[in-house]
Amino acid sequence: MQQMMIEALKVHIQKFVDINEEDIVRISSYFKHHKIKKKQYLLVENQLCRSNYFVVRGCLRMFFTNEKGKENTIQFALENWWLADYTAFSTQKASSFAIQAIENSEVLSLDYVDHETMLEQFPQMERYFRIIHQRAHAASQFRIKYLYDLSSEEFYHQFNKLHPEFVQRIPQYLLASFLGFTPEYLSEIRKKAIS
Repeated sequence: MQQMMIEALKVHIQKFVDINEEDIVRISSYFKHHKIKKKQYLLVENQLCRSNYFVVRGCLRMFFTNEKGKENTIQFALENWWLADYTAFSTQKASSFAIQAIENSEVLSLDYVDHETMLEQFPQMERYFRIIHQRAHAASQFRIKYLYDLSSEEFYHQFNKLHPEFVQRIPQYLLASFLGFTPEYLSEIRKKAIS
């Protein structure tokens, strides 16, 4: 695995837990490096979710397709974010979601068996993942609150304020899907904000 990958992972882990260099090297041996092309899938709906993904470079999205064939984006992941269908990953069942690269990306994957083995050997990683999951759960709760609490326009502005990096990098049609808008409506909101 490239040194840059280990470094990105190490920096992220050390933000949340104390861990020494020797353990980082051993922990990094559980991860696999992947270069993913734009629009390539890491996970397909109804497929077994074998891995959790850490984004080193690029951007991923998680989505599902409804009965009318419309894709609904529920989550994005930029650098230093984790992404998986956590229910399917933890139960090792078929996924309700798909994961796709929005940009050419580099990710580290941690498969389920290695994840469980690593947690047994390095208890501090149990704490690390607990913190990561708590933060992700909190973000999900706020997204639901904003959907109920704010107008569509307010929701866009709130999201833009909290995550300008997403708004700048994600194609408008995918951002609209995530926010629950049509691309045309999102375009109107953006025009209004500029004028």
